[in-house]
Order: sequence, then structure tokens, then C-alpha cells
Amino acid sequence: MKQKIELLREFSIPLIAGVVVALFWANFGASSYHDFVEGQFLGHLSFHFVTNELFMVFFFGIAAVEITQSCLPGGDLNPPRKAINPLLATLGGVVGPVAVYLGLNYLIGDPSLARGWGIPTATDIALAWLVARLVFGAGHPAVPFLLLLAVADDAIGLAIIAIFYADPNVPAAPQWLLLILAAMAVSYLLRRLKVSNYWPYLIIGGGLSWVGLFMAHLHPALALVFVVPFLPHARANTAHLFEDDPQDRSTLTTFEHEWKIFVDFGLFMFGLANAGVMFSEVGMATWLVLSSLIVGKTVGITAMGYLGVALGFPLPEKVGGKELLVVGIVAGLGMTVALFVAGEAFSDPGIQGAAKMGALMSGGIALLALITGRLFKIEKIH
Repeated sequence: MKQKIELLREFSIPLIAGVVVALFWANFGASSYHDFVEGQFLGHLSFHFVTNELFMVFFFGIAAVEITQSCLPGGDLNPPRKAINPLLATLGGVVGPVAVYLGLNYLIGDPSLARGWGIPTATDIALAWLVARLVFGAGHPAVPFLLLLAVADDAIGLAIIAIFYADPNVPAAPQWLLLILAAMAVSYLLRRLKVSNYWPYLIIGGGLSWVGLFMAHLHPALALVFVVPFLPHARANTAHLFEDDPQDRSTLTTFEHEWKIFVDFGLFMFGLANAGVMFSEVGMATWLVLSSLIVGKTVGITAMGYLGVALGFPLPEKVGGKELLVVGIVAGLGMTVALFVAGEAFSDPGIQGAAKMGALMSGGIALLALITGRLFKIEKIH
């Protein structure tokens, strides 16, 4: 049973199932789907609110764990010189899609679509990891390179959501952000007091942070991003991203282990709440998002990776030009975070639906990556 559960998690089956159910329901029962997602679900809270404002707190919290661990001595982001090339590639993977989106929108789009520039900036970490393993094999150095890139550009994605995608209809109330500082101070104090149970950090620190973001009219799903780095953790990190270190039993690792299965299977809720797009809503925003993910990610990552080499920061061993190009293609898998940003970028249901369709269609990039890997005769390393 445990092996079957791990298989479901590894292949992102809950997220994919949620997306499929949402698409089917929205296209064959639009009224009932809308009533379910937007109607009362938990008390006076809607299913959409429970999913995007509460559940996603833990999704981004787990992402913050990966970022925190990778910054520790021995981690993939430490020392900084070791991470220069993938971080330059990350920059290309953010700037490239933004440039393609805004450029295409200027030439053939509409000014009302400009706000969607942040949608194609992030990479779906879980799907990218899965596809990379299928293309390169689990032991290929391109896999941790891609994961590091994906985690870093998701960190940038978090900042973009917090800074640029506040509700345009509600003015920001920055005075409430003092509660985030209070949350960080409390979390720091808890660590100084050697509190090893993660619940006080989540309840007190996370609670203060969530209220601060909510009242400031910023997205509260980012609440744990400010708290997770203060969870007691090992002095060094000996495992790569998404690898387990059996010797690490710190509070940070315990939180990740005990909540990751909830997050992985809870992504069914996310897919159900956010992927209910009618096929008739395919429009200009769809093609802008999809083109930016395919072309912008690939060109941006490849170009900046080569720039890193020219500046004296080499690619990992066995990662050459063709491997770098395929990494760029795989990084175009937007899905989860792209869907999330699309929901924040546009308030108009038609435009939002079209943008979400572009994020959903990016799942087809997996097939493109597999075909390209086969054509380039990428050597698999298991």
C-alpha cells in the first residue's frame, strides 16, 4: 500500500485527477461546478477560499522548506559559486517568458492582457522532476540542476505574487505587514528557546503572518514562507532536493515529512478549484501564456546557461548544450503555480479562464521534452 501511495505522489496523480475532474465538470455542468467552488463549503467559506487561501499555505510552506534546505552548507545553493550557473539560468527562465509575453502582447495582444506577464515565470516543481527523470534518468546531473532552477524560480514567483498581484480593487494596507515582522520575531524567539515542536511556529508565527498578509490585502497563502526558515534545522544539508536524509530529524524535516503527503494529495483540491475552464474560453491569453512557457523558458534558460559558462561558471558534468536545451523545455511546465498566478492576475472570468487554459496546455510540454530527448539521443543515467 505504501508503495502505491508513493507512486501516486511521484506521478502527481492527485493534481492531474483534480484537473481532469474540474475540466469535465466545468464543461458539462458549468452551473453546478461554479456553485460548488464559490458556494459555502466550510461554514461561510467557499471551496475556492479554503483551497487557495488556506491549503496553499502548506503548499508554499513545503516549497519554502526546499529553498531553506538548499541554502544550508552542503546544499545545492551553498556555496553561492556552485549555484551561479543554475541561478543565471533561473534568471533567464523568468526574464525570457516575461519578455516573450509582453513582446507578443504588444504586437498582437491587448493592453488588458498585460497584467498576465507573471503567469509563465514559475515552473511546476513536481511535474518537472517527474519528466526530467523520464528524459535523463534519476541519476543524471541535469535533474538536480533543473530542480534547483525550478525551486529558485518558484521563489521568485512567490515574490511576484506578493508584490505585483495584490487585489487591484482593494488598496494595500501596508501597516498590517508589521504582523509579519512580529511572526518572524516570535518564530526566532521560539527557536532561541529551543522549541522543537513545529506547531507553535505554525499556529503563532503562521497565524500572525496569515492575518498580516490578509489584512494587508496581499495573498495569505505565502504566510509560512516567512516562518519556515526559522524552524530548527540541521547545520548542514547532505541530501539533494527532494532526497531524504535519514540522519536529519530536525523540526524542519519533520514538518516536511508530516505535511508533504497532505500537500501532495491535497493538490487534487487545487486542481478541482482552479482548473475548471471551459474549452470555449481559449483565447489570446491562452496563446500568450503557452508561447511564453515554451519559447521564453527554453530560450531564456539556454542563453543564460551559456552566458554562465562564458563568465567562468561551468555547467554540471555531462550537461552540455543539448541537455541544457531540454532542461529549458522541461522548465516550461507551468501548471500549478501558473494556474495560481492566473487566478490572481485577472478578475475577468473570460480572460482568467483563457490564461488558465494556457497554463493547463503547458502539460503537453512533457511530450515535447520526451520527443526532444529521444531525437537528441540523451544518455540516461540511472
